[in-house]
Amino acid sequence: SGHALIAEITKGAKKVNKVSIIPRGLSALGYTLNTPEENKYLMQKHELMAEIDTLLGGRAAEEVFIKEISTGASNDLERATDIIKGMVRMYGMSDVAGLMVLEKQNNQFLGGGISQKDYSEEMAQKTDEYIKVLLDERYKEVKFKLKEYAPVIENMVKDLQEKEVISGERVRELIEEFKSGTLENKEEKNEEN
Repeated sequence: SGHALIAEITKGAKKVNKVSIIPRGLSALGYTLNTPEENKYLMQKHELMAEIDTLLGGRAAEEVFIKEISTGASNDLERATDIIKGMVRMYGMSDVAGLMVLEKQNNQFLGGGISQKDYSEEMAQKTDEYIKVLLDERYKEVKFKLKEYAPVIENMVKDLQEKEVISGERVRELIEEFKSGTLENKEEKNEEN
C-alpha cells in the first residue's frame, strides 16, 4: 500500500496498475505493479527521484503503520541506492561530481556489462555521504506523505484484506475521496450499523 500511494501522489512516478497481497515466490509477499504511461528510453531527474520515493514507500509504511521494520524492503533499498549511484556517477545529476562521469559502462556481448570506476577515495566518500543524506531526506518526505494520507492507506489495506487484489483505479479512487473529504472510515461505518 505504501508503494502504491506514493506512486500515485508523486509527480513523475509510474502509475499503479494493481496491488496484491498474494505472495509471489520466496521474496515477495505481495506486490505493486506499476506501468509507465508511455514507452520511454530516457528518464528525467524528477522521474528518478519519484522512483526512489516509490521504492522507499514500502519500508516507510512498515515503520509508520506497523511500528516495526522487516527484511522485506531489502531489494527496494538496493534499487533506490543504485539509482542514486547512477545519478552521481554516470548521469551528472548531483553536485558531488558535477558533470564529471565517475563510472563508465562497457557492454560486452553475452558477458554482461562491466563498469570501470575512475575516481579517488575522497570522491567515493563524498558519493557515499551524498547517497546516505539523499536517502534519509527522501525517506523522511515519504513518511510525512504516508502520515498525511493515512486514511487512504487504512482503507486500501482493508480492501486488500477483503479482496487480496485491487486495481490502480481503486487506489486513485481512494485518493480522490480523501482529497474531496468523502473518504469514509469503514470501521466507523460498521460501528454505526
